[in-house]
Amino acid sequence: MQPITTPAWIDRLPDWAKQPVEYLASIWNEGALGLTYGEISTVVLIIAFALIIRGLFARSIVRGITRAAAGTKTQFDDALVEAIATPLKLVPLIIGIYFALEIIDIEGVVAQNADRAVQSVITLAVFWTLSRAVHAFEFLFTGLRNNLSSAVVDWMVKFLEGSLIIFGFLAVASIWNIPVAPILASLGVFGIAIGLGAQDLFKNLISGILIMTEKRFGPGEWIQVDGVVEGTVEKINFRSTLIRRFDKSPIYVPNGLLSDNPLTNFSRMTHRRIKWVIGVEYRTTVEQLRYIRDEIEALIWNDPRFARPPEAALFVRVNSFNDSSIDFLIYCFTHTTNWGEWLAIKEELATNIYEIIERSGTGFAFPSRTLYMQQQDAPEIIAPPERTEAVRKALAERAEAARAGAQQDDEEG
Repeated sequence: MQPITTPAWIDRLPDWAKQPVEYLASIWNEGALGLTYGEISTVVLIIAFALIIRGLFARSIVRGITRAAAGTKTQFDDALVEAIATPLKLVPLIIGIYFALEIIDIEGVVAQNADRAVQSVITLAVFWTLSRAVHAFEFLFTGLRNNLSSAVVDWMVKFLEGSLIIFGFLAVASIWNIPVAPILASLGVFGIAIGLGAQDLFKNLISGILIMTEKRFGPGEWIQVDGVVEGTVEKINFRSTLIRRFDKSPIYVPNGLLSDNPLTNFSRMTHRRIKWVIGVEYRTTVEQLRYIRDEIEALIWNDPRFARPPEAALFVRVNSFNDSSIDFLIYCFTHTTNWGEWLAIKEELATNIYEIIERSGTGFAFPSRTLYMQQQDAPEIIAPPERTEAVRKALAERAEAARAGAQQDDEEG
């Protein structure tokens, strides 16, 4: 790199003006970082021109490729364009930097570092494109989504993206002659230390993977874990699961609790149960009991919203005698599992049962006690009737058997 010579016209200047002009010329010639300001200006102009070309490149070529891919019926080209569109915009800038370095003709350490910088940018662009391709080609994992679950596939995609980015930075480190092996070794030791001190964390991570592979529940499903939580699953994360309780408050539950405890998934019910115990008054006759039973059973049987045996159990029976009532057991299942629809069917069934009991001529029982008050003379003492011959004979035989047994015990003793 040759310094720029001082123009002859500076020598013809008066002495009072020559010194400041020569000073400015020396700054222009010497510059900074081994580059003259003229060379720095050239580099800036080339990069600015590359940025302008980048904008035109993005508006014309990239948009053209995107429109062409959108016009096809396959998803592959759309995913490919999505993956390379943004990194492709770096091409004019990389070319501009390369030509700028060639024009200024730098040498030595500066030239070596500049080459490494260009190689680093290209390497990061390549790995960035690959990481974007993992997300863009996510549609290829449809089979895995069906066999495993969407959450597991999402975790795999994030893991691959993160791994590619890490490999990209390791490749850049090798370009700059930074030893990679000690870094990996230190990460291994650090990982062991973290593993020993964060066993619960890894337990929750493994539990989350097991939950996803077993498909015990998914987002949007209503679950209950006894003594832990009940609500709707919103999001399954690496360490915990976000569940929205029915009072709309969120609760973050460690995956270990969801994996180690019995869990009920109400969203996967095939039917929804109605189980009632209805009490009628004790004055109800047998004919009225049978009428109520038959009417309620026929009502449920003829309603298509209820399941019939053997699809699901259906019972309407006189079940027990309570303190103040004769109780019916009504046990049936609806086809719908939607809570709102189930409540509407349940309400209609309740009103129909009320009408049936009214038509039968009896009524619903409620806790009550009947007190009889009667004023009368002292009760007459009535002798019990004489024992019948059969009773006297049975008592005599029983007494004789008892005496014989006692005598036998004495002889054995």
